[in-house]
Amino acid sequence: MPHPTQVVALLKAQQIRHIRLYDADRGMLVALANSGIRVMVSIPNEQLLGIGQSNSTAANWVSRNIVAHYPATNITAICVGSEVLTTLPNAARILVNAMKFIHSALVASNLDNQIKVSSPLASSIILDSFPPSQAFFNRSWNPVLVPMLNFLQSTGSYLMLNIYPYYDYMQSNGVIPLDYALFKPLSPTKEAVDANTLVHYSNVFDAMVDATYFAMAFLNFTNIPVIVTETGWPSKGDSNEPDATMENANTYNSNLIRHVMNKTGTPKRPGIAVSTYIYELYNEDLKPGPISEKNWGLFDANGDPIYILRLTDSGSLLANDTTNQTYCTAKEGADPKMLQAALDWACGPGKVDCSPLLQGKPCYEPDNVIAHATYAFDTYYHRMGKTSDACDFNGVADITTTDPS
Repeated sequence: MPHPTQVVALLKAQQIRHIRLYDADRGMLVALANSGIRVMVSIPNEQLLGIGQSNSTAANWVSRNIVAHYPATNITAICVGSEVLTTLPNAARILVNAMKFIHSALVASNLDNQIKVSSPLASSIILDSFPPSQAFFNRSWNPVLVPMLNFLQSTGSYLMLNIYPYYDYMQSNGVIPLDYALFKPLSPTKEAVDANTLVHYSNVFDAMVDATYFAMAFLNFTNIPVIVTETGWPSKGDSNEPDATMENANTYNSNLIRHVMNKTGTPKRPGIAVSTYIYELYNEDLKPGPISEKNWGLFDANGDPIYILRLTDSGSLLANDTTNQTYCTAKEGADPKMLQAALDWACGPGKVDCSPLLQGKPCYEPDNVIAHATYAFDTYYHRMGKTSDACDFNGVADITTTDPS
């Protein structure tokens, strides 16, 4: 892994303001101090049993990992374990105790209002998640979930949920269309309809979030917000994972960011943005399991982006282009006739506004086909979200990091 200071430098360069750590690594917490980045820390599953059985172990953990770093490091939440019910069922009985002990230690340090305590759940604990209005939690977990929801409600915390449309799609045997998993625009006839509420769903993500709200309501909890602590899409997979591709990962994460940032919310909670964490910052090349397990990251360990997110409409949020800017220019030495043909296409069917190239207008000089083609190519390339295929023009264009203007 890169050194913690390199990680923080990358976060700052990418204007990432919120992160979730899978532990409470001291090096990371020190490096994050005074960065303004909001941090969620986690208690790893292997430490749960100790904390859930001893108030003093919990108090110790809080003083060492929270009090020692706060407020210089802006810690906002503690994730107690991760997907405990599904991955470590023998620890489930002490999970809520662990949450309560950690919370008591925060109260003792007068930090309970600033730092929330919760525990990320796998979405698989919701049975019958479609239609959302009929969703309910796996009842065998009610002895844990009811006290947990009581705790979240009484402390003003939120339900943390990990949502993976990739796995929902893979396991659906063709029932879930790929476009529905990837947030691609669907015609109303292709949208999924909840027969009880007649609400239309255009993506798996919203349907899962709403299913969680309905499942909580089924247990009479109606005012606990849901935040998504993990979601993403792998950029590479084994031969039996044909949809783990760079294109699909880019489409999912780009559409996810746009969807969350435009604050449409979900059909059940319109206008309330669902706070969401992308899994994950870095690829993990040493992770065991299928190839996809190693390839969820937005960056490799050198900080180079795995793909450039298509976020033309979201301002400078996470462009993950570490050079920060790319442009599309006419190729040196390209055939002038082919350049002229590509320029004509860009200003015609390509719908680029080429009026600034007219005589007397700001981009008329220099009056040659290379300069005019570069103007049109670059305008088109930016409008199409800077994808590599938007800078081809039959081979007479090149992507560059030098600003041609």
